[in-house]
Amino acid sequence: MIPLSVLDQSPVIAGHSARQAIEETLALARHVDGLGYRRYWLAEHHAVAAICDPCPEVLLARLGAETKRLRVGSGGVLLPYYSAFKVAEVFRMLEALYPGRVDLGIGRAPGGDARTARAVGGGRFPDAEQFPRQVWELVGFLDGTLPEDHPDRGLRVQPEGASAPEVWLLGSSDYSGALAAQLGLRFAFAHFISAHGGDAVMRAYRAHYRPSQREPVPHALLCCFVICAETDAEAERQARVMDLRRLEMALRLENPVPTLAQAEARRYTEDEQRYVRGQRARTVIGDPARCKTRLVELAAQYSADELMVVTITGDYASRAKSYELLAEAWAAQ
Repeated sequence: MIPLSVLDQSPVIAGHSARQAIEETLALARHVDGLGYRRYWLAEHHAVAAICDPCPEVLLARLGAETKRLRVGSGGVLLPYYSAFKVAEVFRMLEALYPGRVDLGIGRAPGGDARTARAVGGGRFPDAEQFPRQVWELVGFLDGTLPEDHPDRGLRVQPEGASAPEVWLLGSSDYSGALAAQLGLRFAFAHFISAHGGDAVMRAYRAHYRPSQREPVPHALLCCFVICAETDAEAERQARVMDLRRLEMALRLENPVPTLAQAEARRYTEDEQRYVRGQRARTVIGDPARCKTRLVELAAQYSADELMVVTITGDYASRAKSYELLAEAWAAQ
């Protein structure tokens, strides 16, 4: 069966603190470490009430110590904010701590609103136009492959070591797929952000892939939002939380993730109902068998080598249970 992994956005559920949300991230990582999942990635977001991890590289240092088998990584570091050299140092340190277990996922989105982006960027808005060069330099720093005429050629990137993190470009449009193909890097597509057109992006990535020393062949991962429960009816009930969460995001309401009780109490206008229904394509919902079938279909449609799952519900126990049920279904013949 195609490998299955976890993306954790460290959600803050109503009635809980950010500190509790971080503890739940660590608890979930420990829980899934023995369930057969391959990777555990942390997302970077800034100044969002419902998500509380602005620095995945810090939390990864703890996450690696909390787990034994999982590959741990970023999904992803928002590179336009940062020095490529410094990111290389950070992830070389993580690689030294957890050799052969570290993934460096890279994104170019701001991860927050424009005002926040300027603050994170030290008073300047991140320059996404420099992103391709930043990625190229980052890989060059990690692998010691910058050309002779580069001004930073020969700089020592510590801690030095025989292995290096896997590098993934993340995206929800054709931009990152095309760049990953051009640079010969792994590519992860966010179906949970954009449910339409991603299969064409993945096909183009493979068709135009340029083999590199780091990655001789293309390797693609598809990340999906999944809510898995014992029954289809219970999964649909749990999905009401994300229905409300996505509507609040569209309305620019800065609230924590709602509880199930809050979601069930919410009444929608006709326009709101139409919007919620339109967002459902981004989510796989059902019992274990239904979720497994749909994910396998998506993997085939997108020609994905791996699948990654992000799950947010109205309480941390049902979130953990969703991952557990899916892993059991995945392991079953």
